[in-house]
Order: sequence, then C-alpha cells, then structure tokens
Amino acid sequence: MAPPEAVPAEPLSASEFAALMASLGPFGPAPRLVAGVSGGPHSLALALLARDWARSRGGRLLAVICDHGLRRESAAEAEGVAAMLAGQGITARILRLSLAPGGAVQERARQARLAALRAACAEAGAPWLLLGHHRADQAETLLLRALAGSGPSGLAGMAAARPLAEALLLRPLLNIPPARLEAVVARAGLCPVRDPSNTDLRFDRVRLRAALADPGGQGPAIAALADAAACFARRRGVAEAALADRLAAACWWHEAGFARLDLAALGRDAVAQAALGALVRVVGGGGFSPPMAAVARLIERGQGTLGGAVLRPSGLLLREAAAMAPPVPATAGAVWDGRFRLETAAPGLMLGAAGPAARRLPRPAWLPAEVAETLPALYRDGTLAVLPALAYPSPVLAARHVLHCAAPGGPAT
Repeated sequence: MAPPEAVPAEPLSASEFAALMASLGPFGPAPRLVAGVSGGPHSLALALLARDWARSRGGRLLAVICDHGLRRESAAEAEGVAAMLAGQGITARILRLSLAPGGAVQERARQARLAALRAACAEAGAPWLLLGHHRADQAETLLLRALAGSGPSGLAGMAAARPLAEALLLRPLLNIPPARLEAVVARAGLCPVRDPSNTDLRFDRVRLRAALADPGGQGPAIAALADAAACFARRRGVAEAALADRLAAACWWHEAGFARLDLAALGRDAVAQAALGALVRVVGGGGFSPPMAAVARLIERGQGTLGGAVLRPSGLLLREAAAMAPPVPATAGAVWDGRFRLETAAPGLMLGAAGPAARRLPRPAWLPAEVAETLPALYRDGTLAVLPALAYPSPVLAARHVLHCAAPGGPAT
C-alpha cells in the first residue's frame, strides 16, 4: 500500500465547501467574512474557497495577513501574499504585530494573531471570522491536550464554531485532510509560503507531526484521532446544551457586565459549577473559567470572590472593584478591563471605571450602586465626562459613545 503522502488528493470542491459552510450557518444575504491568511497552503485554500462562496451569495471576503515580525523576511513575505491574493481578486490587509522574541513564542503569536483578527472583524463590520485549521491540526491538538492532561472538554479539540465578542469564529475545514487543501492551491497555480517554524523540532506540535508521519493527513492515524475529537465534541455539545438550559433557568444577565442568579435554581451539581464558572469568566474579564474545585467552594459558601468577580448572598454577581484595570486612552476599538470595547473614538478622553461618582447619579432601581461603580465611563482630566449606561450627562451625548461587552473568551454560552 502506498504511504499516505503518495495517495492522490482531489481538491475540495466549491459544492463541498458550500455544504461545510451550510452546517455552520445561517448567514443571510451578502455575508461579510474575514479570513486569517498566513500564505501557507491551507489558509490560501480557505481564502480561495471562501472567496467563491461569498461571491455566490453577493457577499465579500477580507483576507487578513498577520506579520509577527519574528523573521527578517516576514514583511516581504506578507507583501507577497497580499499581492498573490490581489491577483486572485481577494482584498487583503496586512497587520504588523511586531511580536517580541522570547519564550512560548508560538502561543504568544497565536494569541496576538487572534486578537488582531478579532479587531479586524470589528473594524470591517464582519460578523464571521474564518480560520483554516484542518483534520491534521485537529489530530495534533487532541494529542497535545491529552499529553497535557486535559479533560473531556479539552479533548474535544478545536470547535468548528466559537462565539467571540466581535464575530463568530468558524473553522469549516476541520474534517478535511490537508492534502485536499494543497490540491486546491495547486489547481489555482499558486505557490504558498512555507514557514520554517513548521519544521522546527523545538516545538511540541512539530515533533508530534513528525511522529505521525502523515503530511497529507489522509492516513488512518490522523483519521482516528480526528474521529476521537469529534466524539468528545459531541459530548461537549451535550454539556453545553445543559449549561445553556441551566443559565436560562437560573440567571438574568445584563449587558452592563453583571448577573443576578437564583442560587436555588442554579443548584450545586457539575452543571451548576460549569455555569457559574462561565459567568465568573465573563464578569471578571478572564480568558478562561476558574478551576471547577474553586467554583464548587464558592457555591458551597454562597458568597465570595473568585476570578475577579464577587458573588453576593442575594445572587448578585458583579465585577470586583479592586481588580479592575486602570483607565486606557479612548481610541476606537479600545478594550478596557477585558470586558468592554469602545466602538467610536473619543479624542482627549480616557476609558475607565465610573467609580464612586456613579453613586451620585440617577440610576434605575434594578442597578445596584456597587454595580454602577464598575461601569465603563469616559473621563477628561480625571473628571467624569460620559457614563453611557446611565445616559450621563445626556442621552444624546451618551449615545455617541457605544460600548459593547467584550469578554476575551466569548459569552458564557
């Protein structure tokens, strides 16, 4: 039998890609998409397929190229990728990240890249962000997480759809062998960029890839690992549905960044722990939920502080005032405290916590004074200028400063 890399691969067709996208929809008319494109074969294939899919629906695609600045030639490579995409009728934008050298470079690059792509979606008004992860990426993710001791949720691998504050992140190619994506690029006559870090054995993922010895991703080992991840993903889906049902029964969430819980309806079981952990992550502005053992202790006590959030005996869950971030310049897209994003610039102002000044303003009966202090507000020279959530100093002026809740890990469910 021929080795996996010798098996001819058929390019993924437009109809197959359309079916993959349909499973992640609906999208409505004229969808606006952003795709992360490195210039490698898999992200190039994604760009080509997404271009045709968007055009067929009257939509448009923006390809975003992130230059991490880690290699001397990366700037020129990014320009070359942009020119290649332009030749294919794809609008491209280059984002210079200038990532500093140091440890955990691949993880830091991943985080910086995702942050830049999220910001690009917000700026472009594109509610969908597409990434080109494929079957072999999913298999490697499962192995890496298994070696790290991940539980069932982590072993589900990357999700095909993940809600973010700025957009819905989609990975339509998760079950597609990389060889079929390379065939798409070859058919288009394009020459992809090959990042040398993808063959650097200093990185765990590269060593796993070499051990699997299946560069085309069509062999039985990768297929079995991808199937295992899919099984765990189905289990994760059941758990997420149960979490959503529990939150619907026990939680009242407000876009001002706090929640009211019926602690009796929340319960004390594993679903309750997952639900409260997700809320703590969103209210506290964290990227991940706190450890379940810590959440269980918080439920047992019925009050306390965890992950930057405070639970009151009444069921009120709010941001811990002492843990809030300092003010930041009120530029367009600025994120303060990991929780709120400012959509429009406010030159000369700073974005920070409303603080004690909010207690002196009229507020609705449902908004506790201690929550009002944690609301995002705009300051000029240290003096409260605008508090949008309380329509201060006037509804018209407050409406000019649009703020959205932007938890880094996405919504609770």
